[in-house]
Amino acid sequence: MGEIRVGISGWTYAGWRGDFYPAGLVHRRELEYAAGRLGSIEINGSFYSLQRPTSYARWRAETPDDFVFAVKGGRFVTHMLRLRNVETALANFFASGVLALGPKLGPVLWQLPENLAFDAAVLADFLARLPRTHDQVAELAARHDGKLAQDRALTTVEPGLGDRRVRHALEFRSESFCTEEAFDLLRAHDVGCVVADTAGRFPKAEVVTSDLVYVRLHGDTELYTSGYSRAALEEWAAKCRDWAREGDVVVYFDNDAKGFAPHDAEALQELLADRRVA
Repeated sequence: MGEIRVGISGWTYAGWRGDFYPAGLVHRRELEYAAGRLGSIEINGSFYSLQRPTSYARWRAETPDDFVFAVKGGRFVTHMLRLRNVETALANFFASGVLALGPKLGPVLWQLPENLAFDAAVLADFLARLPRTHDQVAELAARHDGKLAQDRALTTVEPGLGDRRVRHALEFRSESFCTEEAFDLLRAHDVGCVVADTAGRFPKAEVVTSDLVYVRLHGDTELYTSGYSRAALEEWAAKCRDWAREGDVVVYFDNDAKGFAPHDAEALQELLADRRVA
């Protein structure tokens, strides 16, 4: 059986204060609080802009030893360059500090825009460029350009972590990716196909393409705003147990608009821990 981790997409939400976060908890301790209750968190600020090595190092220091972060790949790669001519952009992204997470660096998520259709050649080229170990991350990061100043770049690996795996997952939002050709490409490159529950807005492909199943729960009945019922969570728990027979599973709740995400994550985590629930 693989490992199952449940968490949230991001952790800084004003609406969670006084609800998930206890009243009076200072802002700087929110990550520490969330990480103490959940098994993983998705870093999504990295999607919007390049972060700093000091930020990744601080996040690592504020979380338990056995904690894992997922890191969301930059939208400059996925939404602006649209997976084409991405060598330098990938180098800049990986040089921006992800290696500072050390052993807490989990999977890297690449989310594609809805209007990006499947192109086998483009996707194959992109997937082939993704680094698969910490050493490969460092090698790619060393090719960053002047957009990233030397004091904001990290291109070295911690001792003993060089051959540690870095896994990737792809979240597409165009139906054109729902083909065996696309799934076979993901399998060939050992990249997970994200299972995205979006209340019917985008495709939900429950296809296993690697030894990592990456699940994003954006809302049961309304995108980003609805919570998950007990029955719905039990269904997801059963699916996670099935997927865990083939590899590791990570689940992130992104229904954060009305504060459901952390509570749903805790509820699913409890269901998975309760062996009486089939």
